[in-house]
Amino acid sequence: MTSFGLPYFLEDTTGKITGSDFIDLHTRMHLSLKQTLRDAHHTAYIIYDLSSRSGGRGGLLVPLATLDFGPNNALGTVKIGDGDHIQMSHYLTKVAGFSRHASVTSKSRKFKAADGQEYRWTLQADGEWQCTNAKNNYHVATYSMKPAGEPQYSSSSGCMLTVEEAYPHLVGELLASLVIIRHIEEHNL
Repeated sequence: MTSFGLPYFLEDTTGKITGSDFIDLHTRMHLSLKQTLRDAHHTAYIIYDLSSRSGGRGGLLVPLATLDFGPNNALGTVKIGDGDHIQMSHYLTKVAGFSRHASVTSKSRKFKAADGQEYRWTLQADGEWQCTNAKNNYHVATYSMKPAGEPQYSSSSGCMLTVEEAYPHLVGELLASLVIIRHIEEHNL
């Protein structure tokens, strides 16, 4: 991948957790969240990296992550790459600890990535989700919603996932964990 010395600005084309494309403004990366099944028992999604369509096994796309939610929007399982299926409630756990802002603590979740490090998503007062390295508090990613009052765009949702340039190896896990935490928030779980 080309190195620009700047983050990946992944435009979320729909802004919905039910399916979208995340396309870097500098064409370095293209992720896709696709709903693959929806019935009374579960809803399934796959996250693909479309940046290099020929880079899969035998030319096939290899999922970065799969998500399987239970009935009535319940949390289900997540599988990162070739890993095992893990209960979402074990993969993305509440952050314990004291905070002067109790609502902020309740809106924070952490996950352990394939690199062995722990990362934390926190909902900010302005409605942005911020992801930091839990140990060193390094900024890793931000998900920005379209500001209230902003006009509707015909070709964009106005939402953006920004991933710091040092973390492209985590992009599948960042997007999977973001989809889960937004699902938790949307369905008040």
